[in-house]
Amino acid sequence: MRRAALPAAFAFAAALAAPPPAGAIETPARAAIVVDVTSGAVLLEKNADQPLPPASMSKLMTLNMVFEALQEGRLSEDDLLPVSERAWRKGGSKMFVRVGERIRVGDLLRGVTVQSGNDACIVLAEGLSGTEEAFAAAMNRRAPEIGLTNSNFRNASGWPEENHVMSVRDLATLAERIVTQFPEFHPLFSIREFTWEGITQQNRNPLLYLDMGADGLKTGHTSDAGYGLTATVEREGRRIVLVLAGLESAQQRRIEAEKLANWAFREFRTAPLFSAGQPVADAEVWIGASDRVTLAPESDIVVTVPIADAAALRARVSYDGPLPAPIVAGARVADLIVEAPGVEPMIFPLVAGEDVAAGGLTARVAAAARLLAARAGVLTRP
Repeated sequence: MRRAALPAAFAFAAALAAPPPAGAIETPARAAIVVDVTSGAVLLEKNADQPLPPASMSKLMTLNMVFEALQEGRLSEDDLLPVSERAWRKGGSKMFVRVGERIRVGDLLRGVTVQSGNDACIVLAEGLSGTEEAFAAAMNRRAPEIGLTNSNFRNASGWPEENHVMSVRDLATLAERIVTQFPEFHPLFSIREFTWEGITQQNRNPLLYLDMGADGLKTGHTSDAGYGLTATVEREGRRIVLVLAGLESAQQRRIEAEKLANWAFREFRTAPLFSAGQPVADAEVWIGASDRVTLAPESDIVVTVPIADAAALRARVSYDGPLPAPIVAGARVADLIVEAPGVEPMIFPLVAGEDVAAGGLTARVAAAARLLAARAGVLTRP
């Protein structure tokens, strides 16, 4: 295994000011996670993979299924969906649909994102899959395909039901997916109020009213789940996702969410380290037309670290080498490992910057000579 140190610290540290140290932070939430969406760095996690009752936060999966159908053209916001008696009778938070009505998908979406309507969720589920049970089965089939590993769905609304669970990491994954894959629908989550049948309801997300850059996504509460929130906050081009579960009150939920969001922006910085295609090092080639090949990231490398530790950032290249020729440009041949105190090592793939053909007779003779010299050095070493 070959390793090469890189002077990466200067590139990142130059982008940051010298601030006070980032201290650890605690939360009374049963489970929590804070993720920097730009870099993918996990800034905080607590019981992040524990499946828990998600309450209405699982409506994000229902919305994901609807957004996919809309994006693929299987559904239109102007389509009218019928309200069944089951949807009309559903308790809990409601949009107040009436049995027999036919409601625009666009209005139903607002009934879910703003009013958290359990009835609106059932109308959408039945409209897409025929029954709520079939829709839940479809969500369970889709979940692992989009990276949800600790979730199971029994209904479309998050209504308390045995084995209807999600982890906060899965909720964060889903939140990031909604923001990045469905930008045309993301603004629905920051609508502060919606009126249906003469009844105006306020969005329950407390961060929307604090002028702090919040623009989604979903609250949740039941007696079993406690108070939870899946939130996204964007400031100056940097976005974080935070998920809290199992808090004791709506007030505690608001306080904790604001505290963690401000901590993430205050104590961490995100900056580019290398651009896609930018050579960062080179690697030795075995019996090639060239004896070196440049290494470059296949996509932009952006990292997030505690501000106080920016100067201690280090990067190194790791590869099994020498790399045997022929080598095809764009093939993954190495890793860039970025390390800083207090965070998990970050690993980014590096690809060959150019083709390297297999060497001819001269290259083979030179390689054999190097091998013999190396072996001789081992044999004569005292």
